[in-house]
Amino acid sequence: MKAHLISIGFGNVVASDKIVAIITPGSSPIRRLKDQAKKKGKLVDATQGRRTRSIIVTDSDHVVLSAIGCETITQRLEKSDGEMNGGC
Repeated sequence: MKAHLISIGFGNVVASDKIVAIITPGSSPIRRLKDQAKKKGKLVDATQGRRTRSIIVTDSDHVVLSAIGCETITQRLEKSDGEMNGGC
């Protein structure tokens, strides 16, 4: 199965089959997750200096910050899944 690339803004992409979670950055546990990833060298900032609107967690424990909202990324992911499964 070929992995699709999902745009997370500003020309940055993530492989759809590597995404474990797409979450909002508001809560304290999520901030701790981001801080831990930074300490481990597994934080990827794809915001281009803009406000973080979503955080993507991958199966390799990388944490990707995006300036695109969770809903938008989820819609792109669902669209990609529909294309992979021969959807509408």
